[in-house]
Amino acid sequence: MSRLVLAAAVLTAALSPAAAADLPRLLPPAPPVQWNWTGLYWGAHLGGSYGQSSFTGPFGPSLYGDHVRTPSVLAGVQLGYNYQFAPNWLVGVEADVSALNGDGTQTCFAPDGFILSANCRVKHNAMATGTGRLGFVTGPGGRTLLYGKAGVAWLAQSIDIATNPIGTQTSSNEGRLGWTVGAGIEQALAPAWSVKFEYGYADFGSKTMATPGSFAQLFYPNFYIPVPGSTTSVSQTAHTVKVGLNMKFGGDAYARFDDYALRGGLRDEPVIADAEIGARVWYSFGRFQKDLGAGVTQGRQNVLVSRLTYDTTAASGELFGRLSGPSDLFIKGFAGGGTLTKGAMNDEDWLISRQSVPYSNTLSDPVKGSIAYATFDAGYDLIRNRDARFGGFVGYNYYRDNKSAYGCIQFANPNAGCIPSFPTSTLGITENDTWHSLRLGVNGSVGLGRGLTLTADAAYLPYVKFFGEDNHLQRRDVSNTVSPERGTGQGVQLEAILSYQFNNAFSVGAGARYWAMWATTDAYTNAFGSACPCQTLPVRTERYGTFLQAAYKFDSLK
Repeated sequence: MSRLVLAAAVLTAALSPAAAADLPRLLPPAPPVQWNWTGLYWGAHLGGSYGQSSFTGPFGPSLYGDHVRTPSVLAGVQLGYNYQFAPNWLVGVEADVSALNGDGTQTCFAPDGFILSANCRVKHNAMATGTGRLGFVTGPGGRTLLYGKAGVAWLAQSIDIATNPIGTQTSSNEGRLGWTVGAGIEQALAPAWSVKFEYGYADFGSKTMATPGSFAQLFYPNFYIPVPGSTTSVSQTAHTVKVGLNMKFGGDAYARFDDYALRGGLRDEPVIADAEIGARVWYSFGRFQKDLGAGVTQGRQNVLVSRLTYDTTAASGELFGRLSGPSDLFIKGFAGGGTLTKGAMNDEDWLISRQSVPYSNTLSDPVKGSIAYATFDAGYDLIRNRDARFGGFVGYNYYRDNKSAYGCIQFANPNAGCIPSFPTSTLGITENDTWHSLRLGVNGSVGLGRGLTLTADAAYLPYVKFFGEDNHLQRRDVSNTVSPERGTGQGVQLEAILSYQFNNAFSVGAGARYWAMWATTDAYTNAFGSACPCQTLPVRTERYGTFLQAAYKFDSLK
């Protein structure tokens, strides 16, 4: 893995502006065709949403949890109207509706280790917004629109709170109304078509809901008293990223601009095919969470006996490439790997040690390991010219994440495990996971002038297959410490890159990437080698971060 990181760094250094000093000089741009944004439009979008729900504790502040992460795939349609006034300003209105499929969980109401805390589960099903837009028109031909937006937002979601592991539960599935703000960039690709890249933030305020009853330990080991249900205040927010394609009503869907003046006018003739290769260095944060259910029934997988959560950071190097061929076809991909630079793991358990410990939470730090990944896509550009393109693709993603947790400190209950604590030199638990995903997505790229290009990629993962293996090396009460794991699910992968083109061949750039995958269907584990029927095991993983890249482009194929 270190060789791959070194190769990426060497290639990045080698692709310097000096190496391209003898490449063809830029040609002056042709006069651009003027674009006007006024009119009614409609379109579709694909992207992702990251929601966070915060729960107030009826027993006071919690020592862990109370914040549920809900990543989602987001896909939908939009309808709007623009009015361009003066030469460079625009006002408009837009309404959109999106389907979501988010499902997140986290511990709630854990003030200490002497009460049965709960599992809070939040599902996002749909979102709609109605906004006004104010935009600034710029770029060659007025084809670039920078805009801000604000308005109202509505979220269809459900919340389940279950006391672990007894399963007492309360639920809420009411819609939430709130406000939203956002910003984006939209680029005209042709007389009737434009592509947009947009970020939005929505706040749905706070709402009170009932909490289920629980039990508190009055005396050790097994004297419990019931705790009646109460209320909690749930505040919810969401971040969204969208890649969208719009079409003007009444526009000619087959018309094309007759100039190639964008991105500084690198050349004035169309390119039939081009190829790009490069290297990246990615610094990322990761989260892996698995919920061990209290039984074997999939419908009750939100009632838990244990949960393990790994939070890590990683540094990796990768090589990437893209080939755009005749007939608007393209292939693209990347492969890389690296090491975990730091990390920690929380291991939670409910009602263990012959029911003498209501809640246990141990911290293992550090977590060491590695990641490896690869993606391959094949697609078709619906619209492509010298400056911009937009198309769809199908592909495959491979992701491997190996983690080893050292040390163990108990911070919830003095009667639970890891007392006395394990030293940080002691290997306690390993978790080795592999994810295979089918990708369906859209990819767009727009030239912003002065050598700048913005590229975005949004992929829905309709089928994700998960394989894992957990090894509790310090367990002495089981004959087999290894637990095989498996499941299927879905996911979302997003990427955006802003690059600067020094000349016809060489560019550098910076980007951001977000991956979220979850296996909540037929998710099981043969805990410690036990035979099936198997224990339920919904698992969720995220990895996100920023990267730097350098690329070399060949576009002499005509």
